Amino acid sequence: PLPPRDAPAGARPPRAGMEAGRRDSLALLTDLYQFTMAYGYWRAGRQREPAEFELFFRRCPFRGGFALSAGLGECLAFLRAFRLRQPEIEYLQSVLPSTTEKAFFDYLLTVDASEVTVSSAPEGSVVFATVPLLQVKGPLLVVQLLETTLLCLVNYASLVATNAARFRMLAGPGKKLLEMGLRRAQGPDGGLSASKYSYIGGFDWTSNVLAGKLYGIPVRGTVAHSYVMSFTSLEEVQPRTLKPLDGDEPVDFLPLAESWLRRVCQTLRVPQDRVNPGELAAFVSYAIAFPHNFQGLVDTYCIMGSGIPNFCAVALALNQLGYRAVGIRVDSGDLGKQAREIRQVLRTCSADFQVPWFATIPIAVSNDISERSLEELMQEGNEIDVIGIGTNVVTCPLQPSLGCVYKLVKVNSCPKLKLTEDEEKMTIPGSKVAYRFYDATGLAFMDLLALKEETPARAGQEVAVRLLGRSEEARRVTPTAVEILHRTYFKDGQVRKGVRPSLLASCRLLQL
Repeated sequence: PLPPRDAPAGARPPRAGMEAGRRDSLALLTDLYQFTMAYGYWRAGRQREPAEFELFFRRCPFRGGFALSAGLGECLAFLRAFRLRQPEIEYLQSVLPSTTEKAFFDYLLTVDASEVTVSSAPEGSVVFATVPLLQVKGPLLVVQLLETTLLCLVNYASLVATNAARFRMLAGPGKKLLEMGLRRAQGPDGGLSASKYSYIGGFDWTSNVLAGKLYGIPVRGTVAHSYVMSFTSLEEVQPRTLKPLDGDEPVDFLPLAESWLRRVCQTLRVPQDRVNPGELAAFVSYAIAFPHNFQGLVDTYCIMGSGIPNFCAVALALNQLGYRAVGIRVDSGDLGKQAREIRQVLRTCSADFQVPWFATIPIAVSNDISERSLEELMQEGNEIDVIGIGTNVVTCPLQPSLGCVYKLVKVNSCPKLKLTEDEEKMTIPGSKVAYRFYDATGLAFMDLLALKEETPARAGQEVAVRLLGRSEEARRVTPTAVEILHRTYFKDGQVRKGVRPSLLASCRLLQL
């Protein structure tokens, strides 16, 4: 971000998003009506009444059957830092009505999350409609003030993680997924969140360097078409020499690549005079710079008439010096068809030049891949190893919002029910426990919501259950194993020891 217009020369720009939040608190990242309600509670002397809210969604996103819980780590960071300081109080005094009593603002200076308890499904867990992602308990005024910020931190995070998980399920376990949507994301905060929560949702890598630094996500990336297009002739290759992997004397790499190009063109029956020399120069220069990490972007000009012959020539020249190319990338056209054709060329070169590993060089594709296009790719069968997805994972175009809500379910030990003509918006009153039932094969088959005062569900005991929103008779199920879905992550102003969520742990949970 740019510094403010009136900032002195050389001033450092402010940090954005949660980076700023870790330093300054996000207590004002909320809606104004939270403070008007807080004033109403305070005026009525109700600010310390014990209350409980639940954060949940009413419908599973993308017309699917589940969502992934995400954003918990950011919520815990927010809660630890939550308090209102004097500059924030002064701003509130300027926007609330002038009749607001000064004693209320003095009280706000004492407010923090030290009496708040938060239970949650573990980050990365599968969750379902109406089952709480978060259960928040504490003084009424405080837990009311937390509403908007917690929703902001959970809604997009869970939506992106769920979207990424859908791509992962379509791709299957055998494909690598690269998130590369930073340039299309909703600002820098959206880009960082998308990288982080795509990783939780099952992606293997990100192109986002800052996300790699902040969160430890593996980063990947090589070149764009502009790099290939920037070269016109072989005279632009500088430097030209490369040391063999197990040798000391540098070798002039350019004529070595040219000699391999002649052999490759003969084998593939491609006219060498139609192969783009600028593209060859780009590949040679990149291979000299990164001999251990050479990947060719082969669709700048003509894939089979130029890109693939040039790639094979440079990769075989590298092989002669003891190095292995790491992959090929295609960014346009019929990706499945092209990957099959490229794989056949690689197998041909592998056999003709006696280089066994050449046949298995990974093929990466990208090109505005959506759920639909990915599904088609997987149905037709392909030779693709790596799939780069940008816009359609970070922007969630099929559903731009998860629609989580934060509803009061209990105050002063009294259950609270929102009763409305819109049946979907009715709430379930009271403190609840969410049980996850497993069958004899170890698979989860049901989540059961029960009131805390009800007899706990236990493995091997029959339970009568009713499906929400249906009037049919109760069903009876007998779980082989029972798990309580929610864990207490925050209590007495601190993240509880032993339950601090980590990005790696969240990803492992999804894999399980």
